[in-house]
Amino acid sequence: MSENSQFRFPGATGVGSLPGTDAREAAKTVTGSFEDFPFLAELPARGPGADMIGRTAGMLVELYARVEPSGWRLGDRPGRDTRRARSWLVEDLDALEEFTQGYEGELKVQAVGPWTLAAALELRNGEAALSDAGACRDLAASLAEGLRLHLAEVRRRVPGARLVLQLDEPSLTAVLRGQVRTASGYRTHRAVDRQVVEATLRDVVAAAGGDPVTVHSCAPDVPFALLRRAGAAAVSFDFALLTERDDEAIGEAVEAGTRLFAGVVPGTDGPLSDPAGSVMGVRTLWRRLGLHPGLLAEAVTVTPACGLAGASPAYARRALAHCVRAARSLADNPE
Repeated sequence: MSENSQFRFPGATGVGSLPGTDAREAAKTVTGSFEDFPFLAELPARGPGADMIGRTAGMLVELYARVEPSGWRLGDRPGRDTRRARSWLVEDLDALEEFTQGYEGELKVQAVGPWTLAAALELRNGEAALSDAGACRDLAASLAEGLRLHLAEVRRRVPGARLVLQLDEPSLTAVLRGQVRTASGYRTHRAVDRQVVEATLRDVVAAAGGDPVTVHSCAPDVPFALLRRAGAAAVSFDFALLTERDDEAIGEAVEAGTRLFAGVVPGTDGPLSDPAGSVMGVRTLWRRLGLHPGLLAEAVTVTPACGLAGASPAYARRALAHCVRAARSLADNPE
């Protein structure tokens, strides 16, 4: 059973990103939507440094990154881009602190995981850090220390919160399969050994200091078993991308106490079904796996399929509220 399997996750939350550029408005929306599981909103529309790679690069300790035409590149010293990323994170924390006065309960914060970061950050030669095993180790160690400091700061600002750390790993499957392209685009980087991937994730998960960690990927073929072994208390995924090939791994994860963050609400504007319809697929999966319906509310947290940065502000608010109603439907009518 995973180390944090006894942690009681609430029934609904968001993934991380929201549309817009106003930190106070985002914090107000999040805390108003999720009374028992808010999250620290990310606003990538503000520009470089507010995007998920730049934001996490700003958390690194003794490693710095700057924006190049090709993307984020590691450098020797903090520059304007690092300062901007850190400034926006402080702005977001200020807003969250304002709207969580006296709050006691679960609170989720997000950062990019070590393998997606290694696939996205460039070395001086323009190749991804993924191309250099030593660079991957240094990056993971810097990230782990940065996350420790970040979580400590969030605890200081929201002392009643029980923190949940979300590691965003959309590139994880590509890293495992050797599908991350080189700078030229003509080749791909070699697949990273699964044991190395797992051990690195375990080290970064340990940086949460016992707080539960969920790993999020809205890519197909999420490696549920690997993430469970690495110590993830929960796995967050786009439910629409599941296939029956995933059934065994999901069943084993649930039986081992791993929470499922099921992304069932579309992340971009469109019609929303009724709340019960949104979680119909989850109920169907449960029946197919032969799992007890009474476990549903204990094992599933309802989320959007991915971040909401590409949605309109009005749709984003509706989608978050819809997650709460869908979770209530799942708890009230598990069968």
